Amino acid sequence: MRLARDGIAAISACAFMAAGGWLIARPLGVFFLFVLLLLLWFYRDPDRKAPEDERLWVSPADGKVMEIGHAEHPYTGRALCIGIFMSPLDVHVNRAPTSGTVEFLDYVPGKRLAAYHPKASLENERFYVGMQTPRGETLLVQIAGLLARRIVSRVRKGEALTRGQRYGMIKLGSKVEVYLPASVRPLVAVGDRVRAGETPIGGPADEEENDQA
Repeated sequence: MRLARDGIAAISACAFMAAGGWLIARPLGVFFLFVLLLLLWFYRDPDRKAPEDERLWVSPADGKVMEIGHAEHPYTGRALCIGIFMSPLDVHVNRAPTSGTVEFLDYVPGKRLAAYHPKASLENERFYVGMQTPRGETLLVQIAGLLARRIVSRVRKGEALTRGQRYGMIKLGSKVEVYLPASVRPLVAVGDRVRAGETPIGGPADEEENDQA
C-alpha cells in the first residue's frame, strides 16, 4: 500500500520504538505496534483513476459532501462552492480537481473550530490554492478542523497540476472547499460520499453538453 510521504518520518520513528519496546517489554512493544498500525492507516495514499471525460471536475478530497451553493472570493468571483468534510478515518491526501496552473497562494492563520461548524470556513486556519484552468479560475481551500494539527501544501506559483494529481494533505479531521466556475453543473448532492481524484463533482452546463453532442 502506498503511503503519503508526509507520514514517512512518523511511521519510521514509531516502527523503531515498536521494535525497541518489544525487546525491552512486550506490552510496550504491543502499544507502539498498535500506534504504528494507526499511522499506517491514516497515511495511506491509494492510487486513483480519474474519469476519462476531461470536462468532469473530480473531488479534491475523500469524505462527505457538507454543502453546495454559490459563493464569492476575490480570486474567482462568483463561483459554485462544494464543501467536503474529511473524518479522521478518511484518506487525507488532497488532489487537484482539474488540470491548470497555480497562480494564487494564501495562508490564513485562525481558530480550530470543528470542521462542520458554520463559521469554520471563515475563522479556522486555512490555505488557499488558486488555479487558472481552460474553463476559468478554480480555488481549493484546505481548512483545519478541531483535531487537525497541520495543513500540508506542496505547490508553488507557476506550477502546472494535472487532474487528480496529489498536491497536499490535512492531518486529522478537516474540511476542503472547492470553488468551481459558476457555470459548472454540480454532479453530487449533500450527504454523498466522494473519493479524491475519482468521483465527478461537477460537469459542463447543459448547453455545453449539447454543443459537444
